[in-house]
Amino acid sequence: MKSRIYRVPYGRDHLSFELPPGMTGAVVASRAVEPVPDVQQAVREALRDPIGSPPLRELAARGDPAALKVCIVFTDITRSSPDEVLVPSLLQELENAGVPDRNITLLCGIGMHRPSTEEEKRIKLGPDVLARYRVIDNEPQNPKALIDLGLTDGGVPVSAHRAAVEADILIATGLVEPHQYAGYSGGRKTVAVGAAGEALIAYTHGPAFVDHPGTRLGRIEGNPFHDAVTEAARRAGLDFIMNVVLDDEKRVVAVKAGEPVETHGQLVSFARSIYEVPIPRQVDVAIAGVGFPKDANLYQASRAASYLFFAPTPVVKEGGFLIVPAPCDEGAGEGVGEQRFFEAMRDAPDVQAILCDARENGYPPGQQRAFVMAKVLEGARVVVVGADCPEVITACKMMSAATMDEALALASQELGPNLDVLVVPHALQTLPVVSTEVGT
Repeated sequence: MKSRIYRVPYGRDHLSFELPPGMTGAVVASRAVEPVPDVQQAVREALRDPIGSPPLRELAARGDPAALKVCIVFTDITRSSPDEVLVPSLLQELENAGVPDRNITLLCGIGMHRPSTEEEKRIKLGPDVLARYRVIDNEPQNPKALIDLGLTDGGVPVSAHRAAVEADILIATGLVEPHQYAGYSGGRKTVAVGAAGEALIAYTHGPAFVDHPGTRLGRIEGNPFHDAVTEAARRAGLDFIMNVVLDDEKRVVAVKAGEPVETHGQLVSFARSIYEVPIPRQVDVAIAGVGFPKDANLYQASRAASYLFFAPTPVVKEGGFLIVPAPCDEGAGEGVGEQRFFEAMRDAPDVQAILCDARENGYPPGQQRAFVMAKVLEGARVVVVGADCPEVITACKMMSAATMDEALALASQELGPNLDVLVVPHALQTLPVVSTEVGT
């Protein structure tokens, strides 16, 4: 009988592999839907008929357009939001309304990631936009660049970049997909976290939030992280969003614009219908595909493992294997947060020490990924395949394998040859939901 060949993303390409004898494989992917045939046209229609809001040109007409200050917060290179289409369309609306170029700031919502490069800004916005408008990065550690917006009822310290808060019209782009803390990304998060100060990011990514049972993939209701970013964006003055949903091939399958809460809610309903996929039981091994740009560093690529672990029920059994193909050509990552993650993983004697220290002493933003991965490693083994920096992988208490065959051999050595394997080619866009009780 001919063996099945499986394929998962790896950088800008793919890895192909077969399962060894004794392993039984299944593939799970989000529900296939027709991509938007003409994204530009769909964006124009969304702007012409926004949800719960007047069109942008009408918002601008409420004051003197020539005097309005506008800020558009867009996603950084780690997000696949097609900002090169969304942002120019928003700018065209503002131009039609009479808002001069000099009054518009494009703010890259890097959160605690490293600053974006000129090339990354060019990729995200296009060379014409980059040359024509003021384009800046968030500065989460610069008090002079931030405005303090007080505490939420839950005690979250809210601050945001001055360009966003002082704008007369504040707009955000975004991508709605499963998110480990927010339930679903996009909506208010681009402003609330991407344009936030370090204190908010530290609090919302702290152990109290991450340990909370409501902070789960796919969960909006009763999620303290979601509630916090909603309030933070409201205080920052977010007026209007334009968000998309992508399929596994990163093609736009939905685009909507308008008032932030209602627009995001409609996109989440649609996203759930395609991303959340039932599986009959937990498995021994899950192979989690990532692909560019998320697999450029371990900080981002490790999300594939934690997403499958923090599904409503962990996808793998206790002691199972999570295998993530990722080149990690940037190592652990170059930003402040990424380096904090690496140092916490590297310097602790074991994962229990990471968990205990975090719960007793807290941690700065970025280091939450160490806390999350320690929770994953407490219940499963993580193998990163094909990394350019195997020493970084092992320093972070994960296993490194040069090839998929080597990774599967590691699983077989630990668990035996007869294993259930689930292949999730797009683990950040697919949320497997165990449809039966664990252990039945």
